[in-house]
Amino acid sequence: MTQTLSTPTPARLPRPKIMRRAWLVTGLLVVFMLVNNADKTVIAFGGVQIQKDLGLSPQEFGVIQSGFFWLFAAGALIFGALSSRVSSRWLLGGLMLTWVATMVPLLGTVGFGALLTCRVILGFAEGPAFALANHAVHSWFPAEKRALAGGVVSAGASIGTLIAAPVITWIIVTWTWHAAFYALIALGLAWTVAWFVLGKGAPDETAQAAPVEALQTIDAPYRTILKTGTVIGIGLLLFCSYWSTALKVAWLPVYLTDGLHYSTITTGRLVMLPYGLAAVGAIAAGWASNRMLARGISRRIARGYLSTALVAAAGVCMAAFTALHGGALQIILISLAFSLNTAAYGVALSAVADVVQSRKRGMILSGLGAVASVAGMVAPLLLGFCVGDAAHGATGYGTGFVISGVLMVVGSAIALLLINPERDITLIRRRVEETA
Repeated sequence: MTQTLSTPTPARLPRPKIMRRAWLVTGLLVVFMLVNNADKTVIAFGGVQIQKDLGLSPQEFGVIQSGFFWLFAAGALIFGALSSRVSSRWLLGGLMLTWVATMVPLLGTVGFGALLTCRVILGFAEGPAFALANHAVHSWFPAEKRALAGGVVSAGASIGTLIAAPVITWIIVTWTWHAAFYALIALGLAWTVAWFVLGKGAPDETAQAAPVEALQTIDAPYRTILKTGTVIGIGLLLFCSYWSTALKVAWLPVYLTDGLHYSTITTGRLVMLPYGLAAVGAIAAGWASNRMLARGISRRIARGYLSTALVAAAGVCMAAFTALHGGALQIILISLAFSLNTAAYGVALSAVADVVQSRKRGMILSGLGAVASVAGMVAPLLLGFCVGDAAHGATGYGTGFVISGVLMVVGSAIALLLINPERDITLIRRRVEETA
């Protein structure tokens, strides 16, 4: 069987023009993820006001936040399958327009059913966003530079809330939660115009260089790829990481306001801390992973050990902050619990790109996103019922966050034993040759 290389020969150097274009596309994808995360978090920022206006219980609000993830996996799989047939330019542009369409009904008065429906559809359209954005950016960069580029794209999600937190909070306090959607619709439409004008298809990978030794990925069947420890381990790690992300999006602002009794304005400011740390951490983790590879450190360490350590540390911090009663130390631990996991995304997905041939990478990344989305469905519901069933809200929040922290630590430990790109590319090659 012919082996398809995902990395080029060193003799063919990347042109500066290609690299400039690559970073321009990366910048657009950062804004794409910025809008993506702002769309998710707007409901949480207006959570107290929305519950009051619509007369929602904590359980019902948990259902709305969970509903966002009901079709998340379906969207990830469907659009992931399309990624090998349809240009990223059209896929990502179409997703953005769909996001805008789901927010239009929320400009006016809505009920529980309408709000839930809009969030379910938005979740379907946002399911493939992160995977497709990473697939697009991976196509522009050689293997040894992907972790940093992926980290920059991952940072876009955190930057989105970092910017949105004070702005959306101010809009909600000054006017109403409905008004926040006007700003998001305008931003989404502006990005769509820029993307269709500037977004182009990635150059052929043979036009790029590989200054460090690269893994030779093979166009293997999906069933072979899905049996590798790296893909399974990254799937588990993303599930654990996204558990924290889902709680951050759905419940963190509400927890700060309702559980810790901070004002709405103060909550908006405090929420900026984990998102700011996540943005810096994602870029720093990507840079560190690239540097490890450049210095000859194995991908098992540069990708696997680094990413699992970040998610496990986030879990420890999550369980720890529940034992404190206010103060700066608690806020520091909260910030780390909801930021270290996000820093792992770019590094983790780069491990998948090391193993999976580019033609099938979009589908695999989207499939892993679908696996992670299950955490998005379960985590908000778990915390919602913990809070609703507890005699005191603080006790319910504490129980839910401790359970979440333990899950993240245990899952990361298992993933650490599974992730090994060098081993798995050899196994894939052997299995393909045996089949041939």
